[in-house]
Amino acid sequence: MSYDVILFDLDGTLTDSGLGVANGVLYALEKMNFEKPDNALLKKYLGPPLWTSFADYAGMSQEQTVEAVRLYREYYNETGAYENSVYPGIPELLQRLTEAGKRVAVATSKVDYAAVKILQHFNLDHHFDVIAGSDESGELRGTKSQVIAHALAEFRMCDGTKIVMIGDREHDILGAKEHAIPGIGVLYGYGDRAELAAAGALAIVADVAELETELFR
Repeated sequence: MSYDVILFDLDGTLTDSGLGVANGVLYALEKMNFEKPDNALLKKYLGPPLWTSFADYAGMSQEQTVEAVRLYREYYNETGAYENSVYPGIPELLQRLTEAGKRVAVATSKVDYAAVKILQHFNLDHHFDVIAGSDESGELRGTKSQVIAHALAEFRMCDGTKIVMIGDREHDILGAKEHAIPGIGVLYGYGDRAELAAAGALAIVADVAELETELFR
């Protein structure tokens, strides 16, 4: 199927940001005297919105979560954002989509200004018509579904527009489903095949080359 509008997750889909995110989480947990998670638990923080991750995986209250997110951003905005790299083949894929006249957006759980900063750092921002992220407090766009809704609102779309969401975690696929949008799962990020399949991904690809083939099928 040929799509008109392609929504991309950021972490684990466009860039390998795992080190910076993990270090930001560890920084926040240490500052708040929470137990350091093992590697398996720490990996679960990669992808989902922080507002739910600190509550789900560290058992934080709402008040504690607000402080944890603040501390995480304290680390991430100065250091963690640059403990990051673009997946091989992504710049070329974005260029081809642009040249093909596709409308492309980022829909990320990362706070919006941080997403813009990272995309500018890697000289990818010019490929995107819309860069949508979480709001500062997480009250308006604290879930992936809300972020996708915000991204869609920024586009002017006509009936029959074919849209797809691409991401590496179940939250990307489930968030898209809430808007009746199909999702393509990628295995080179932080999720796995079982998670993406259970969420109802339309297709699951192993690498960027397979993703390109799926998008231009």
